Amino acid sequence: MHSLSPDPSVPPADPTAATPSRPSDQQLLTTLFDLGREVTSVLNLDELLQRIPQLISRLTEFTAFAVYLIDERRGDLYIAYSVGYPEDRVRTVRLKVGQGIVGSAVSGEQPILVHDVLADPRYVEIVLGTRSELVVPLRRKGKVIGALNLLSPSVSQFTELDEAILRQFAAAVAVGIENARLFERERQYAEMLRTLAEIGREVSSILDLDALLTRLAQLTKRVIEYRTFGILLVNAATNELEMKLALKYDEQTTVAPVKMGRGLVGYAAQHKEIVFVPDVEADPRYVKLVDDVRSELVIPLLVKDRCIGVIDLESPELDAFTKSHVEVMTLLASQAAVAIENARLYETILANEARLEGELRFAQRVQAALLPSELPKRMKGVDVAARFAPARELGGDLYDYLSPDAHCLVVTVGDVSGKGVPAALYGAFAGELIRSRTFRRRFAPQGFGPATVLSSVNTILHERQLEEYYCTLCYAVFDFKRRSVVLSNSGLPYPIRCSGDECSPVEIAGVPLGSFAGSTYDEVTFDLHRDDVFVFCTDGVFEAMNGQGGEFGSARLLEVIGQARALPAREIVDRIFAAVEVFRGGEPPNDDMTAVAIRITA
Repeated sequence: MHSLSPDPSVPPADPTAATPSRPSDQQLLTTLFDLGREVTSVLNLDELLQRIPQLISRLTEFTAFAVYLIDERRGDLYIAYSVGYPEDRVRTVRLKVGQGIVGSAVSGEQPILVHDVLADPRYVEIVLGTRSELVVPLRRKGKVIGALNLLSPSVSQFTELDEAILRQFAAAVAVGIENARLFERERQYAEMLRTLAEIGREVSSILDLDALLTRLAQLTKRVIEYRTFGILLVNAATNELEMKLALKYDEQTTVAPVKMGRGLVGYAAQHKEIVFVPDVEADPRYVKLVDDVRSELVIPLLVKDRCIGVIDLESPELDAFTKSHVEVMTLLASQAAVAIENARLYETILANEARLEGELRFAQRVQAALLPSELPKRMKGVDVAARFAPARELGGDLYDYLSPDAHCLVVTVGDVSGKGVPAALYGAFAGELIRSRTFRRRFAPQGFGPATVLSSVNTILHERQLEEYYCTLCYAVFDFKRRSVVLSNSGLPYPIRCSGDECSPVEIAGVPLGSFAGSTYDEVTFDLHRDDVFVFCTDGVFEAMNGQGGEFGSARLLEVIGQARALPAREIVDRIFAAVEVFRGGEPPNDDMTAVAIRITA
């Protein structure tokens, strides 16, 4: 079937040479077992393909070798790896299932041994000088995924024993390839989730609509390749989709407004449905807006039950987008929709800035009044201090000190997504929920632990259906009678605990409040000792950025706290803020910052 120029490093067979003796059955079984174990242990597909011919050479002799795999999207066979094949043919050869000896073996799902390819009408020459060929399909779970192909310039080079041996080896190879593919898919999926999380955090902090749309186009490139990218937003007054950003080969272009319901983008917006078209010419809904489009993917931007626009991806290739792309873009679109809505709300606030200035000043006073200025009365043996610096007029951070009974101090530190007035209002509501649930502890102390309080608040916030907002919060109960502290967390950066000679993060995580119904939370308990220090910071401290785009990070924070742990709580939080200011080097804050320090003094 396929041949390439013989490998010049392999000397021609000597017809007068004695045929090497075949290994015994026991030796073959041992070798097959060892090779099968070696093949299935390799999880990198490229490395696995390179090792296959090396392993087969321990079983039989060949001059040229190739692994053919089925292209799942096109349905034909391509050469995934080869030895002794011409490089130009490797790149271009595609075989239909049933074509040539390899294609016939795949379609028939059975090995094919050809003693003289010149006498076989199915033979397709790829390696010049080939005379004998052995093809063994790669089967996995009853499905053929490709084939191993061995070539030789000698007639009758391969035997039925070679066929039987290679059939057994091919079973292990098929398992190895599927394992490597699965591992790679899982790796890519994990990387995609990490990337989407990073994108979500970044876009949620951009409140300028033009900057947000431009950044969304740039970030989308990290998860999916496209030729043309567009974000169209709904204009309710005209019932049209207006192109707010259009990129063609990364260059901005212009597109006329589209009526709701017209074309693929109009259909997606009107019906609030994903439109996934492998061939636009075969879809009667398609309206040509850009030249050379063959496939298109349109994802609606939904906020609650409203469609505020669509993301439109186009490609000049047929079937350019996959189900995986649909999943990724659906997640990205949900983040983008919230970010765009927040940006629009923020633009509205800016447009009415003069009218709102007085109200903002009053709101600042209200927010400051809601934050505690000192410990509850009669609280002894502990030194507590806090500092809050909003990135704008109002912030989404919150903290509180509460004393549900005489020997307990509850400290809460939280951070609401977004900034400004909406975040401040959401934070005020969340703070009051925390406060009310905490004081219920007086009547049922066993039923209102930190995890229970967070679960209760989460349920109430989620029921309010404010999907674009959520709250990360750490809840700590210091019991000075039992000399213990119990912490629970819903996504706030890990608090820092200094006790004895150790100063390290308390690694307890959780789902942000209001994100999902029914979320539960873990608790962690520590004994309290004199001079123990606990520090809680919002992500504005950890993610403070300097002019080079670097973040302050947890390592710097640990160093500052470690050096200041013996000082009063006020000095600890002041040093944290001072270190962040020095690190920023004059750059404006990119997020609200809050730090709360608790020092056990008795």
